[in-house]
Amino acid sequence: MGIEIERKFLVAGDAWRAAAHAVVPMTQGYLNDQDAMDEAVHGNAAQRASVRVRIAGDQAFLNLKSRELGCSRQEFDYPIPVDDAQALMALCVGGTIDKRRHLVRHGTHLWEIDEFLGDNAGLVVAEIELESVDEPFERPDWLGAEVTGLARYYNLALASRPFSQWNPGERAAADA
Repeated sequence: MGIEIERKFLVAGDAWRAAAHAVVPMTQGYLNDQDAMDEAVHGNAAQRASVRVRIAGDQAFLNLKSRELGCSRQEFDYPIPVDDAQALMALCVGGTIDKRRHLVRHGTHLWEIDEFLGDNAGLVVAEIELESVDEPFERPDWLGAEVTGLARYYNLALASRPFSQWNPGERAAADA
């Protein structure tokens, strides 16, 4: 079983751009939606994992991720043919997520900085994958507030209710 330990942060400023050593365009969609997952959290539904289809550059993946708030969850990621991924995208519910993933090495860790496009334009989130929940890491100067436990920053939530639909208070928190 795969376990993902990931922390998610907002990004302050553009200083990270100079350190990016690769950029990967991504499109992803979900075969289930935020409402089904929210019901699962409250014990009213059977869906306890998100099912994502992602096209990243010239590769495609089918991903299942358990529905738990916080930094640790089960994750299963499988490469699939791009043609299959494109067909599955037509079956997705909610909107698709379009973003550019910038890879930035800082200290001993690789940061993935997602610059969202389309209905989520204006949102920039940095993620770091860790070996353990309490693993220390060096905080870059451009790292903003941690949003790991805030479900609205999860890609599944952004597909159902994009950044462009957030109220002014929610958007101000992302800009802080």
